[in-house]
Order: sequence, then C-alpha cells, then structure tokens
Amino acid sequence: MRMVIAGGHGQIALRLERLLSARGDSVAGIIRKPEQSDDLREAGAEPLVCDLESATVDEVAALLTGADVVVFAAGAGPGSGAARKDTVDRGAATLLADAAEQAGVRRYLMVSAMGADAAAPDGGDPVFGAYLRAKGAADDDLRARKGLEWVVLRPGRLVDSPGTGRVALARETGRGEVSRDDVAAVLAELARASGVDGLTLELVGGDVPVAEAVAAVAR
Repeated sequence: MRMVIAGGHGQIALRLERLLSARGDSVAGIIRKPEQSDDLREAGAEPLVCDLESATVDEVAALLTGADVVVFAAGAGPGSGAARKDTVDRGAATLLADAAEQAGVRRYLMVSAMGADAAAPDGGDPVFGAYLRAKGAADDDLRARKGLEWVVLRPGRLVDSPGTGRVALARETGRGEVSRDDVAAVLAELARASGVDGLTLELVGGDVPVAEAVAAVAR
C-alpha cells in the first residue's frame, strides 16, 4: 500500500509515517519546507516538497500518482490567523480532494477536529471559531464527494503522553483527550480497513484495542 500524507511534518503525521514504514507500506509526506526532508526520511517517508496554499490541482495530483490512500493531516498551526485557517484547514484539504479524484486515489482520510462545524460561532476566541468553521467546511466538502471513499476522523483534545493502544471510537464519543500516538495508530488501521467508508468518527482515549475499535465501527 502507498500512502501520501499532507502535512507530512506534523506531529501526528510523523508518528503515522513511522508506523506505516515499520509495517512495510510505502509512505510519502507533503511538506512546505525543504529543510524538513531529513526528518521525514528518518521516519521512513519520502519527502514531497509542495506548498498546498499555492499549488495547482495538477501539481498535487502528480504527487499522488500511484497512491492508494491520502491523508490530510495539515494545519495552519498555532499562531496563525483566521485567514490561514481558511487557506490551509479548508482550502488545502479541498485541493487535496480535487487532486485525489484527478489522480484516481480512492481512499481519503481526513484528520478533522471534534466540534468542527461550518457554522460554528466565534464564541470567546474568533480565531478558534474560524478554525472550527474551516475544518467543518472541509469536512462538508469531502462528504459530498461521490468519487472518494472517505473517512472523517475527529479526535478529542490532543496530548503527547505515550499511546496506550486503546481508544474509544464511535460516531459520538463525548469530549475527552487522546494521545497523538493513538490517533496515528487509528489512522494506520483505517487506511486498510473494510467497511469504514463514508463514516465520520470521534476519537478519544478508551479501553478498546485500536484494531477492535476500528472493526467495531465498520459496516
């Protein structure tokens, strides 16, 4: 299996690249900064340098040629304003979906966020409100596509504590936190699972082994 991960230098992406490489999959990561290439190689991934905020569909589709799965794990990141939440968290995700369809990639895994909603209010933090709206709009766009076998994964609050390999995964889990290690493990399992296409799933820490949790939500 070949997987291409947008946002290939992110914290979840690097963990996922290590897992995929260790199990013998071919994995590549799309990165914006060439100086991040060595980190990807160390994780067992091929670096693909491309700025998803300025690239064309044709350029991204060329990077996806031969891929079985694409993962959107990119984000504007801390310190970015509302404008970049839209251009990265929404715009780049939509661009990747367009490119996946053009390249003939079937499965698209979206790393979203719990509470993502295209109509989310600003609340107490207008930038966070913009982030939730951007993620929600990207999710809505993906779920409307007929040419992709998509899964939207909405983790709870992300933490850096070591993964336990046990999670709660369901259409609704309630609020909670989840290790980035366990998010990566769930993505690796979703990439090869049957019967998960068309699902929007919430993910928090729990008591069910990852493989069993994914099998339980499959239709």
